[in-house]
Amino acid sequence: MSHTVTHSAPVTLSSSSNADLAALILRVSMGILFLAHAWLKISVFTPAGTAAFFESIGFPGPLAYLVIAAEVIGGIALILGTWTRWVSLALIPVLLGSIYAPHGAAGFIFSNPGGGWEFPAFWAVALAVQSLLGDGSYALKRKPA
Repeated sequence: MSHTVTHSAPVTLSSSSNADLAALILRVSMGILFLAHAWLKISVFTPAGTAAFFESIGFPGPLAYLVIAAEVIGGIALILGTWTRWVSLALIPVLLGSIYAPHGAAGFIFSNPGGGWEFPAFWAVALAVQSLLGDGSYALKRKPA
């Protein structure tokens, strides 16, 4: 009869697998991108301006405030590594909504006028991958894969 002993040693770069490091890099970079995207809506377009834009493309104006909150809260949660799988899945509809309007009508290539749906589609796939990878190294609420 064999017994398995597990130790909960601190995670270090040398003890992390490539998948854990990949999940860390993906998680933090997407978190930063979500915060940058929210900051643009807050500081440049303003929340009221973002709400007006949402209305102009057929979405309810108050949805803009929910999207901004999702980007801020989701971005912070991803950076910290808190509920990574669930946060990643919860953010996918934000990207799919941006594909539906306004980016979908601009075609596929993101450099098209109005920014096509190439980047939001890739970002949605990256979120799905993150949900499969999990927290990765240096997560506040690390759960094994």
